[in-house]
Amino acid sequence: MPPVHYHEGRFPPDARLDWRRLAPLIGPAAAAVARYDAVLGALPDPRSLLAVPRIQEAAHSSRIENIYASVTSVLETAAGIEPENRYALDDIRDVQNHLAAQDLLAGRAGAKPLSLGLVREVHALLLDTPRGQKKSPGEFRKEPVWIGRAGSTAETASFVGAQAPRIADAMSAWERYIHSDVRDRLVQIAVQHAEFEAVHPFMDGNGPLGRMLIPHLMWRHGLIRMPVFCLSVMMASRQGIYFDRLLGVSRNDDWTGLCLYFLDAIRTQADHGVQVLTAILDLYRSTEVRVRELSGDRDLPAALGALFSRPIFPASDFIAATGIPARSGRRLLAGLEESETVVEITPPRGRRPAVMRFPRLLKIVEGQDGLGRWPRRAAPVAGVVSPVALPASGMPSQISSR
Repeated sequence: MPPVHYHEGRFPPDARLDWRRLAPLIGPAAAAVARYDAVLGALPDPRSLLAVPRIQEAAHSSRIENIYASVTSVLETAAGIEPENRYALDDIRDVQNHLAAQDLLAGRAGAKPLSLGLVREVHALLLDTPRGQKKSPGEFRKEPVWIGRAGSTAETASFVGAQAPRIADAMSAWERYIHSDVRDRLVQIAVQHAEFEAVHPFMDGNGPLGRMLIPHLMWRHGLIRMPVFCLSVMMASRQGIYFDRLLGVSRNDDWTGLCLYFLDAIRTQADHGVQVLTAILDLYRSTEVRVRELSGDRDLPAALGALFSRPIFPASDFIAATGIPARSGRRLLAGLEESETVVEITPPRGRRPAVMRFPRLLKIVEGQDGLGRWPRRAAPVAGVVSPVALPASGMPSQISSR
């Protein structure tokens, strides 16, 4: 079967969308997003409570690109526990860059509108790794690119992106579209995502960057108050369907099918996000009671913030981050360990402090108690595509709200 080629001249598709089919899904998706946003608004310390879900989103977005770094491995590396091999360290570095790129994207939001210049700037940070440096970070590609199984060529690939000389024009049209007035914002975000991935403007990193733009645009358009929405968690578990819907846009102009998939994904992920964030909030309140019993009110906000933003940590880092006097900090950690709120995973050695773990938070986010892991569904094998070049990823460290 010949490869599908980029749908030049068929963007934007507004006049060809079947709004009668989309309308029944728009309301439920918007309502679910509103419920999710309400939970975001109820978080007492959003920066800390959303830190680990943001790592989870970066890790799952990277997993779609065959980059395997778990939330635990990212946190353990930050705590000084070395990964098992260099390849694992490279994957962890990609996730960290993904988060840093998210942070840059959110941090520049107040200073400038989302533009191609900002997209290139974020891309340059995303690929700021040894294996990304040869992929022209921050520059639109000047070479052809295709997507297919390992060893495929432009003739045997599943998909061939836009021709390199046409990328600048295609991305200018994309930029105009994201700032245009449209009938529905969620549909607009679905369409821009499909277009970004189909143009495939960069040599590498298109998938993670394109998925990063989804919560960012939801935030920009006022649908959520913070740019945190873990849609990649769902996409990674239904990867075959996700790729097939993207391919269908260029294969047979099925923008409506792509939007139907996206609206259902948004609704389902929003409901799932409410469940996870509610569980995190419940854990925060129960941990608050325990910390107050051990330390009183004075150290409460700092101690809770440290536990929830970094649930795997050297004991000395916890004390430094909270500003609690060393003796009081050690006493607090001992009390938390006695109650099994935290557990020691590596003992102190010489000058190296013990490394502690806050297991209940990680269980919620990583799904060991059934909340954080996306339920897998059977996905069709036919039409599944995977990038030829492995993209990078990253990690934002601060959250601002609008």
